[in-house]
Amino acid sequence: MNYENYDPIFPDQPVVDQYLPIWASPSAFRSKPAFIWSEGGTTNVSNGSTLTYAQLNDSVQSISIQLLHSLQRSDTVIILCTPGLELVEIIFGCQRAGLLSVPIFPPDPSFSKQNHHHLLRALSQTKPKAAIAHHDYITKVQQYLSLPSKDKKLAQMLQNLKWVPTEDVKHKNADLRLDSMSYDGCKPDETYLIQYTSGATGIPKPVLVTAGSAAHNVRTARKAYDLHPNSVIVSWLPQYHDCGLMFLLLTIVSGATCVLTSPAAFVNRPRLWIELITQFKATCTPVPSFTLPLVVRRGGVETGSSPINLWSLRNLIIINEPIYKASVEEFLHMFKPFGLNPSSISPSYGLAENCTFVSTAWRNDDNSGNSCFPVFPSHNKLLPIARLASEEEEEDMDIIVVNEHTHEPVDDGIEGEIWVSSPSNASGYLGHPFLTQDIFKGRLSNKVSRCFVRTGDNGIVKGEERFLFVTGRCAEVIKLPNGQDIHPHYIETAAYNSCPQFIRGGCLAAFDVSRMIVLVAEMQRSEKDNKILRNICERIRENVFENEKVDVGMVVLVKSASVPKTTSGKIQRWAAKQYFLGGKMNALMELKFDNDGGFLRSGNGRGSYGEGEEGRAVIAEEKEEVVYSLSSAPWLARL
Repeated sequence: MNYENYDPIFPDQPVVDQYLPIWASPSAFRSKPAFIWSEGGTTNVSNGSTLTYAQLNDSVQSISIQLLHSLQRSDTVIILCTPGLELVEIIFGCQRAGLLSVPIFPPDPSFSKQNHHHLLRALSQTKPKAAIAHHDYITKVQQYLSLPSKDKKLAQMLQNLKWVPTEDVKHKNADLRLDSMSYDGCKPDETYLIQYTSGATGIPKPVLVTAGSAAHNVRTARKAYDLHPNSVIVSWLPQYHDCGLMFLLLTIVSGATCVLTSPAAFVNRPRLWIELITQFKATCTPVPSFTLPLVVRRGGVETGSSPINLWSLRNLIIINEPIYKASVEEFLHMFKPFGLNPSSISPSYGLAENCTFVSTAWRNDDNSGNSCFPVFPSHNKLLPIARLASEEEEEDMDIIVVNEHTHEPVDDGIEGEIWVSSPSNASGYLGHPFLTQDIFKGRLSNKVSRCFVRTGDNGIVKGEERFLFVTGRCAEVIKLPNGQDIHPHYIETAAYNSCPQFIRGGCLAAFDVSRMIVLVAEMQRSEKDNKILRNICERIRENVFENEKVDVGMVVLVKSASVPKTTSGKIQRWAAKQYFLGGKMNALMELKFDNDGGFLRSGNGRGSYGEGEEGRAVIAEEKEEVVYSLSSAPWLARL
């Protein structure tokens, strides 16, 4: 496929950073905002909350020069900046300096809240030479290092780092009079980024991304969504990896404007997302699938003071498969009166191992009428996330569905594992050569073919238009007593629909324990009436059986924020299972059923499942199974 920019005067570049000086040169673009930051959960944009293309290019050039005063090209640096425009500048500055960057969310510098495990993982795996952070953050880290009670392993790693304050690299004068032809930043074949998988099916893994594959990925996304210099993007996604980071690059490749806010601001007040779309007349916004029902429940359509108008929106990009058609219909029903066009719905598919973007079911060049939501087909309540090319169409993003055991392509209509091959494929996992070989070097059996990334996702292709549906993850399939398989999200959805007034949406986890299905559900509030809690458990079991013909063996009602999630809101069922087996679920009620639906045992939240010899034996068996799966399952690093 030939990717061209929208103006031949601005040709495509081999790496994303090289678009910046091109956009910053014409007078029409110099003052054009590249990024706008919304602070504190409001739509008010203060002075200093906007970066024009000229400002960003100059800042990136200055940062790159300052960084190379104390670092050498190809050094690895860990970026510990909170969400905001400064993080954007640092990410691009590292690329222009030719550094390998590892952006992660900075944990509390007291390291007392047990949220520093990912930092410890990143430091031990990537072995960075330096850390870039705000001066105040560095001061607090130094205070932690002076404490006698510090974690010795973490302290040693922090002490070995060269700490670089953002103030030092941003505000010192630098000679910006460098010839743009002497660009010495990251080359297309060089690894410029380590982005961690979110950890939805296992411990997060470091993915090696080259500058060229990232550029190809966002050029592909730009064409798929028809983005251009007049596009306005609104995003609250985390800027450290995956879709949130990709949209920073996509903004620059498209010459667009991107309005950013933090995930915390959105979660605290979901209506903010709608208000930003309205205020800035956004044409594009990417959101995880849980966003739509959350905004329906907590969006404050009737109570908000500012008006809502979504007429400008052309791409409502929905990620985090699987995507239920009912939740999209509910969202459209609420916001159609406010100008939301159903044709803007863009279900999409991506994964870190392919940089991020893979494909979308939305097509801007389709005259058949099949690329807009009202006529999207559905499969088992789900929307398609891509439409595969026919044999006559040329696509360099090759997506196939194969039998995960035989590695042979399956016919349309047969469920299998999704494989992806494209120039966007990442290089592999840092420090995991065998896993890299297994995941990134997939080949069809008895056939000479290019290498594919094995996504670990189950999918099915249906219809003449060859729509692709993601049905679930290979590692999470639950085997039923009748020999059939079911994906846990169907059990979770039926469980939530039984008591939506009591259970938190998107906060349920289903998994099997010794051939018994366990359903863990967060309560909206800490109900203390055991009769009510028991009734909720019964209704969950009844509704799951009525809708999915599945017997739930045990229901565990837990306090809010007990079900583990990734930073992008995906349920970590593997971690929920570990917490359950270890009695760490903050349970309000545990109710185990016999085969006839009667009670075998109930508990009031003291981890009764693990009590007694039988319980300890089952826990030991399941822990051994979990440890084995973490060490050998090829999907543990999948998003």
